[in-house]
Amino acid sequence: MRARVVPLRFVVALLLAAVALAGCIVVPLSSHAFLKASLTADQEVPPVMATGNGTLEASYNKLTKVLSYKLTYAGLSGVPTAAHFHGPARAGVNAGVVLPIASSGQNPLKGEATLTEQQATELQAGLWYVNIHTAVNPGGEIRGQVTTR
Repeated sequence: MRARVVPLRFVVALLLAAVALAGCIVVPLSSHAFLKASLTADQEVPPVMATGNGTLEASYNKLTKVLSYKLTYAGLSGVPTAAHFHGPARAGVNAGVVLPIASSGQNPLKGEATLTEQQATELQAGLWYVNIHTAVNPGGEIRGQVTTR
């Protein structure tokens, strides 16, 4: 039995098609919402006298409903005693705790949580804020409104 010879140009065309298709097999970015917040003392309600600051970087996976976050801070009056996501509230308005953040004293604070439909809707609408509390400022030392990036 004689082996069949496949033309080289056919093999090359097949490889190029495979590479092109491989680029199409990815999770669409629309399945994720990318979020951020810039935390300062003057955003606390009422504002506090403090020089600390922080940054939240987060992503929400719309398929799994998982919020993943990283909260970095600097210049606080002391070790964080608590940190939370609050809502629903626009900037300048206080609201209750929606999601606690483990304040282990680590910097950054990282975590994940599975959200309800209502929580996800509020978060993506910009109705959540995040803040960090200290012993000197137990009501909150720095705060930032969570918005899309």
